Amino acid sequence: MQLLLILLVVVGGMGLSVEAGLLGPLGGEVGDLWATFSIFGVGAALTFLLMLFFSPRNSPSFFAQPGWQLIGGILGPMYVVILTVAVPSIGIALTMIGILAGQVFKSLIIDHYGLFGTAHRKIDNKRIIALIFIIAALVLVAKG
Repeated sequence: MQLLLILLVVVGGMGLSVEAGLLGPLGGEVGDLWATFSIFGVGAALTFLLMLFFSPRNSPSFFAQPGWQLIGGILGPMYVVILTVAVPSIGIALTMIGILAGQVFKSLIIDHYGLFGTAHRKIDNKRIIALIFIIAALVLVAKG
């Protein structure tokens, strides 16, 4: 099961690279914020349809959840605007490696302290080495 989930997130990561490749040119044509809006508009419409047909009818109210859990609604558009602005200037590979470096760094901290209700996973030498390799990739691609 773990291998299947790992493959699934790798495929998801590939999708983010495709999205970044689409956003750069779209932002150049219609503007960075309109490109971001279009991505979220299409995504919201698709998610609504999925919810309509596949969401359990007896799930807890969305509005009863703590407000801090909705921070992702702010972070998502920020991420997409960053992709839209960065890709035309530094390319998809460097943008995605930079994003990955930030994600892994912050993820290690979140896991280590068990933030947001996640399980505690201590930062160990293997995780630090993995982060160092990602930072090395960032430096090597930036100089390439």
